Amino acid sequence: MKAILDEGLDELAQSAHAGFPARMAVTAMAAAAFSGVLPWQICLVWLLVTGCLEIDAWFATRRQYLGQPVGAPTRLWHLSGLILGSLSWIGLGGMAWATGTPAGALCAVVVWLAVIFFAQTNAYQSATGFVAGGVIPAAIVLSIVLLVPATPGLRLAPFLGVLLLAFIFAGDGVGRMLKARKLLGEAQTKLRQSEALYRVLADNVTDVISLADANGKRIYMSPSIGPTLGYPLDDIYQMPTFTFIHPDDREDLSRKIAEFSSRGGEMQAEYRVIRADGQAVWVETSFTLAPQPDGAAPHIVSVARNAQRRKELEAKLIEARLEAEAAAAAKTDFLANMTHELRTPLNAVIGFADLLKNSPRLDGHDARHARLISDASGTLLDLVNSVLDFSRLDAGAVELDPSPFDPAIEAGAIVDLLSGQASAKGLSLKLVAEPGHFVRGDAKRLRQVLLNLLSNAIKFTAHGNVVLSLSQGWAGEGVARLRAEVTDTGVGIPEAQIAHVFERFTQADVSVSRRYGGTGLGLAICKRIVELMGGEIGAHSVEGVGSCFWIELSLPKAERAKTLLQSGAAELDRPVRLLLVEDVAINRELVKTVLAPFDIEIDTAADGVAAIEAFSHVPYDLVLMDVQMPVMDGLTATRHIRALPAPAGATTPIVAMSANVLPEQIAKCLEAGMDGHLGKPMNTTELLNTIAYWTSHERQAVRPAKVVQGA
Repeated sequence: MKAILDEGLDELAQSAHAGFPARMAVTAMAAAAFSGVLPWQICLVWLLVTGCLEIDAWFATRRQYLGQPVGAPTRLWHLSGLILGSLSWIGLGGMAWATGTPAGALCAVVVWLAVIFFAQTNAYQSATGFVAGGVIPAAIVLSIVLLVPATPGLRLAPFLGVLLLAFIFAGDGVGRMLKARKLLGEAQTKLRQSEALYRVLADNVTDVISLADANGKRIYMSPSIGPTLGYPLDDIYQMPTFTFIHPDDREDLSRKIAEFSSRGGEMQAEYRVIRADGQAVWVETSFTLAPQPDGAAPHIVSVARNAQRRKELEAKLIEARLEAEAAAAAKTDFLANMTHELRTPLNAVIGFADLLKNSPRLDGHDARHARLISDASGTLLDLVNSVLDFSRLDAGAVELDPSPFDPAIEAGAIVDLLSGQASAKGLSLKLVAEPGHFVRGDAKRLRQVLLNLLSNAIKFTAHGNVVLSLSQGWAGEGVARLRAEVTDTGVGIPEAQIAHVFERFTQADVSVSRRYGGTGLGLAICKRIVELMGGEIGAHSVEGVGSCFWIELSLPKAERAKTLLQSGAAELDRPVRLLLVEDVAINRELVKTVLAPFDIEIDTAADGVAAIEAFSHVPYDLVLMDVQMPVMDGLTATRHIRALPAPAGATTPIVAMSANVLPEQIAKCLEAGMDGHLGKPMNTTELLNTIAYWTSHERQAVRPAKVVQGA
């Protein structure tokens, strides 16, 4: 029953209700027209009956016309009225046919065809309606033609053929309409489903989806814009463009959208909107263009989302980064200050301990005590250097200083330096170096690594030998693969501890720490340096047999290079007058004591102001300048000296001699106009080499590249 009384009847009922006045007029005109072939009394009765049927149909279709829901009874009421109405018109034609006149037959055929084709035009709305208003009347028409005598002289066979052909054409048209109706219904169903899906997304997505024309007039906005801005959706449609954009962002956003509209593509923008409660909220929006037909200006599609939370997180991250940077800067400042404060007294301790250790005037016991002081102060300096190096490496503050060098020469220098320490323990210390190329790298950092590995090997070896092996391989065009191995016959390392020896504050075990001392930073520093140089470091060991520590580096080959200073102490080629600027009296005394055996005249100044005063009256061959001093620091004093009239102020060498040894501190010295840097604690050989170099007759008048020693 549902298939027969389908919803299409409601659509047919709506159109039938709307056409009621027109049908009433046509009914009256038909009655008048047929009065020419039928008695007027019959036409009047037909008019009254058909009019009543139309009035009944008006009531039967009113609810559908008003869009109110109806059930099967109402549809059945409408369907019965449709059938009766069609039969009324077929009956009018039948009565005209029965007159047996040509005029009656013609009027009958016209009415019948009108009914059939009228039903055809409404068939797309309901197949049931077509059957009631077209198929049933057609069958009755055929019955009338066959059963009721035809007009005399009318050939019935051709007439029936033409009539059937007309009905067939009508039926074919109905079939096509119903098929088209079905396809249309399916398309409309899919469209409704798609629209419903997009509507669900648009109505429930938290992002704001908007469509505006080229002039900025809003065409569509998803309901989520209401909660975002705090305004009713209908009010937002009435607001002028950019009303709720933050005043500080309005002009810039307007300019960007105008440029985007002209160039096309896509655009991202971040800006603030002002909510109804006055709160400013950050949003991020993606803009795209939607082309329009007929060459019209494209519409602008935008998808905006609330970015306030992200902006707040970004602000917190920036604040946290600034706090971390401030903490790192405070750590660096603390480290720099502590290093300076430790190195300054160590300068005097180590310097005077070395002088006493080598003094021929001490007896056996006093000389031994002096050596112990010297060794202990050296150990303390190593500890300070280790902590400083690791802190800088851990903070990523170490930069490499590559230059050409011969790895064999550097390794040989380290072996020579430690040979006395090895001999004192009865150990054999050897270097096995294959011939190789000069390479470009940070020779100072390589020496630091080799010195640490060899020192550890000697420390943990009671008898036997320590061997440093050096070899070069091929790592690619113009690149050498350098491998260094330090092998010993010492205590060895348990297999379980091998993986941890390169971690900070780690040694083989607690007993080793007690027996041999140390901080456990040496190997961690070596690992960081080797990794900074792009290399690898590792070890293998057998407990009680010995260990082998190795490093591998890929370094570009280089031409041979000359070194500015030699490893041994140089000799002066002329008398020297030197200005020593140092605020600590004991350090001034140490330098004067160390240089006493040489032909060097030393003037001293306790601060930068005194240094400038002395420099303006006496021509000096060299200035040794401390950095941290009261009244005026060494950097400021250097700038003042460089500003003095030529030639003295511009050409006199000034070398920093300071406990400020961090790279950035050394860089500040060179930027201030100093020519070199000597780190504290002072190394006597480096001090003499520096003086000899900068006061040599062979040195050019124009100051050469900056020289840094002992940093």
